[in-house]
Amino acid sequence: MTRLSRTRPAARALAPLRLLVAGVLAMSLAGLAATVQAQEGPQLNLQRVELSAGMHRIDAQVAMAPVERQIGLMNRPEMPQHEGMLFVFEQPSEQCFWMKNTLLPLTAAFVADDGTIVNLEDMKPQTLDSHCSKKPVRFVLEMNQGWFAKKGIKAGFKLGGAPFSRK
Repeated sequence: MTRLSRTRPAARALAPLRLLVAGVLAMSLAGLAATVQAQEGPQLNLQRVELSAGMHRIDAQVAMAPVERQIGLMNRPEMPQHEGMLFVFEQPSEQCFWMKNTLLPLTAAFVADDGTIVNLEDMKPQTLDSHCSKKPVRFVLEMNQGWFAKKGIKAGFKLGGAPFSRK
């Protein structure tokens, strides 16, 4: 009984701290959801990286943080032909994308760690259709729809750039 009587006061003392931590976590998650929903304009100020597809240069915004990946190219009315967005995930996994609040028709290139395109998926604007990688990947490159086709780039093609040269 002595041991229980010592534990209960300690647990009671930690209860307000647990409630505070739970409250902060709940507010953080709610804030993240509100940020994504309240995103009215496109995100244009992300870090950029230069990629290559053979002789073609791609100026890609990099979406690394979860909120950046969730917003993606939403609310962009246009995008220059040589630009795109590279989504970077922590671990290889089946990646699935949809086009809610995305105004542009896009093609998603699901890319392996070495830069090899696993598969390409054309995506229609403002739909909830799911477009997934055919195997686990860490990278997804979105470009204007038709960009890859016009350049003759298909699954198996290898992209170049700093993100794909890391070991």
